Amino acid sequence: MTTVCFIQYKIDPFQQEKFTEYAKKWGDIIPACGGNLIGYFSPSEGTNYEAFGIISFDSLAKYEEYRARLKLDSRGKANFTFAQQHKFCLLYTSPSPRD
Repeated sequence: MTTVCFIQYKIDPFQQEKFTEYAKKWGDIIPACGGNLIGYFSPSEGTNYEAFGIISFDSLAKYEEYRARLKLDSRGKANFTFAQQHKFCLLYTSPSPRD
């Protein structure tokens, strides 16, 4: 059974370009760490401050392996730092993945 991680972001609407840059970087990082990136979705219609990221895993064990790899990945660390420096993510929620 597939495990899915759904991430909901509230972003600064005046920094959508920074969020898009951040999201594009995950396109290489997530698969390299073992996740199946379904996609990042930036505001286009409706609200101008909501964005989403969806990642799937073959199992909960694969998700846990991914998390361990991501913590050690230099590109992942740099992307998290980029978000902190530019403060375009006002908050995000990522509930525990579900089978």
